[in-house]
Amino acid sequence: MARFPGMPNAVPHARTQPAPARDRPEKAPFDFDEAFRRLRMMLADRPKAAMFDLRDRGHGSPFEQLVASLISARTRDETTMQVCLRLFETARTPATMIALDEDTLIGLLHGATFPEPKARDILALSRRILEEHGGTVPDTMEGLTAFRGVGPKIAALTLGVAFDHPVIAVDIHVHRIANRWGIIATTTPERSMAALEKVLPRPYWIEINERLVPFGKFVCTGERPHCSTCLLLEMCRQVGVMSAR
Repeated sequence: MARFPGMPNAVPHARTQPAPARDRPEKAPFDFDEAFRRLRMMLADRPKAAMFDLRDRGHGSPFEQLVASLISARTRDETTMQVCLRLFETARTPATMIALDEDTLIGLLHGATFPEPKARDILALSRRILEEHGGTVPDTMEGLTAFRGVGPKIAALTLGVAFDHPVIAVDIHVHRIANRWGIIATTTPERSMAALEKVLPRPYWIEINERLVPFGKFVCTGERPHCSTCLLLEMCRQVGVMSAR
C-alpha cells in the first residue's frame, strides 16, 4: 500500500517536507490507499464536486468541462452547477457558444462571479478553438493556458476530468487539506501542485480534487474542522489546527 510517514526525511526536497506544528508521535503513517478508501466512504452521501457532478450528468466533453471550470472560478459549487446546467441547455459546443451574443451569454451566466469577463473569455476561447484548433479542445496544459482566463487550475480540471490525463487540480480545499494532513508544506496552491506530484501516488492525481472539495466543505473545514468524527484523524498531522470539533 502507498504510505507516507510524514517525517522530515520522507520527502527529498526540504520545501515540500511536512511542517509539524506540534509533536504527534501517536499518529499512524499516512496511508494513501486507506485514506482514499475512507474518503469515499465518508463522502458517499455528500454532494459531488461540481466538475465531476457535471461529468456524471452527461456534461463531460472537453469543451463543456473547460467552460464549466472557467465559470467555477471563485464561484460556489452549488451556483456553478445551476449556471452550467442552464448554459448547456442552450450551448454545449464552440459553434453554438459563439452563436450567442455577449449580452445573452452574460445573462446565462447570472449568479456566477464576474459574468461579464467570463462571458468575453468563453466567447474568445470558443472562437479560437474553432479557428485555430479545428473545433477540438487542446489536451495539453500549454494549449489550454494559452486561452485568456484559463489558469493552471482550470486547465488541470479540464485535463483530468474530460481527458482523463493524470493531472492534479489544486484548489483552496486541496491546498489546505494536504498541508493539514502534513504530507506537504507549501504556501500557495501552485506550489502545492508541484509538491503533491512528488508524494501523491499517480492513481490519485485526478481523484484528489474529486474527494477533497466536498471533504473540505463538509468535514475538514477551514475553521474548526470536524476532527472528532473524521475517519482520517489517526493519520492526519492536524498541522495548523488550533480549534476543532
